[in-house]
Amino acid sequence: MDITQLRHGNVVRGNEADTTSTRERQRRRRLRRLLVAIMVPLAWVWYRILTGNPIKFGIPDVVAESPEIWISVGLMLFLCLLIGIPLLGAGRSPHTLLRPSDSNVSLSDVVGASATKREAVDTLNFFLKHQSFADELGGSPRRGVLFEGPPGTGKTYLAKALAAEAGVPFLFVSASSFQSMYYGQTNRKIRTYFKALRKAARAEGGAIGFIEEFDAIGGARSGMNSGSMREGVVGIVNELLVQMQSFDLPTGKDKVKTKFIDALNSLLPLNLTIPRPKPSTANILVVAATNRAADLDPALVRPGRFDRIIHFDLPPRADRVEIADYYLGKKSHDASITGAQVADLTAGYSPVRIERLMDEALIIAVRDGRRALTYDDVIQAQLITEVGLAHEVGYHPDERRRVATHEAGHALIATLLGREVRVASILRRGASLGLVAHDDAEERHLKTPSELKDLIVIAMAGRAAEIQEFGEASSGIASDLAAATTMAAQLVGLLGAADSLLSLEAAIMPGAGNLVAKVLSHDPSREQADAMVKAAADRAACMLIEHRLTLITLAQALCDRDELSSEEVHNLVDAATVS
Repeated sequence: MDITQLRHGNVVRGNEADTTSTRERQRRRRLRRLLVAIMVPLAWVWYRILTGNPIKFGIPDVVAESPEIWISVGLMLFLCLLIGIPLLGAGRSPHTLLRPSDSNVSLSDVVGASATKREAVDTLNFFLKHQSFADELGGSPRRGVLFEGPPGTGKTYLAKALAAEAGVPFLFVSASSFQSMYYGQTNRKIRTYFKALRKAARAEGGAIGFIEEFDAIGGARSGMNSGSMREGVVGIVNELLVQMQSFDLPTGKDKVKTKFIDALNSLLPLNLTIPRPKPSTANILVVAATNRAADLDPALVRPGRFDRIIHFDLPPRADRVEIADYYLGKKSHDASITGAQVADLTAGYSPVRIERLMDEALIIAVRDGRRALTYDDVIQAQLITEVGLAHEVGYHPDERRRVATHEAGHALIATLLGREVRVASILRRGASLGLVAHDDAEERHLKTPSELKDLIVIAMAGRAAEIQEFGEASSGIASDLAAATTMAAQLVGLLGAADSLLSLEAAIMPGAGNLVAKVLSHDPSREQADAMVKAAADRAACMLIEHRLTLITLAQALCDRDELSSEEVHNLVDAATVS
């Protein structure tokens, strides 16, 4: 295959890969060596037989004559091994060697994130075609790639898929397993890991190393240059920097050969010296994964080390549809539920979180005696995973009416302002006595000041409903006021929605750690945020007075049924509004 055909984005396989031809050459060389190793002792045995002096098996005479001495020697050797093996093992590489057949994940299982997948496949192809890339185009393939992104976005999953497709040894290791209780052994483990990579790469044409949670050993060295922290930070990073440049180090056999040639050349005249062997560069690709790329030492991400960063982001809606369809294909589900419905529910979810949501929905279905999950099961599973299990509180009748009125206020205002109400409930979940789950009717990545002010109105709607129907608000408004204060602080101190365009978030203020604290400690900003919350409270009160009958209808429905679905809430609001 011509090197320029790599642009099609398919993984190089079989004889098209340079690693395959190298592996075949190494296999034939090993067979020749094995044949020689077997033929020499066989020839010796055959010679002994022909000369009438065959080899006899059994206990040597010297052992039979003095067994006490040999028993003592055996015990001493056993004690030495008992003491020495833990010390020798302390510096061993902690990696796990995986073969393509060991992985149950392939590239076809990686759905969504097509750009990220394509970039990873390109990196793998240039690794597999390293010789052609260098000889035909004069390029140098990547040696280190960093997978960076939030937890659960598929970094390790994609790495395992690449291992299955690469057809070369895959050395998996967790960065924390390099750490040792013995001084100096952490660096030694790193050295032996890279030595194992070089050995595997030279034996089979290439090797891929994958280091999970890379920030555990690759943290920045600034401010930690002395004392006991040297091995913990500086020494480990220095070792990594050295090892990332060690792919052309000679093997032990090459070192012996070089020493022999040097000794021989010292006896020869200059014009008759024997050329020293040139070490070959091992074809190695090191993939590191982290969700804290900003904490890594800058020297590790410079060209020549981990010079390519592949970002793994939370999937947008189009990718979530693919992911949901993939997992629905594996799980028993009702025909009415689609990947698009799941994608609409899971904005901001990682792929792992989407799968876990469906597993939780299956548990709910089985608990109800069904063998297939439904859309309602997914909604219930989402409430359980995000808020907690629902259970009866045993409200006093007056308190039950108050909680229902409070949640009805949230649900009504959210519906009137164009929000999609997923569920309204007066069942207790976690620390919440009731809840109204709502979000945008369509996925949005930005919020305008007007939209944030609408959210503040929704947050203040529960308080307004209680005051309107009962004369005063209860302690249940505490979390609503906290949410409204946070959004008002963002409008004033972060988004320039008040009198000033300066950002308080950019200010370093002693004693004010977060944005809300900064806004509340700055008197003009505090007054503006307070005015926004009061204006939202007045707006919520006016809307509830205008739609009081709808509020009462929703509150009564919650009292009767404890929980209302999205369709029930919207139908009740539409019916009451029309009438």
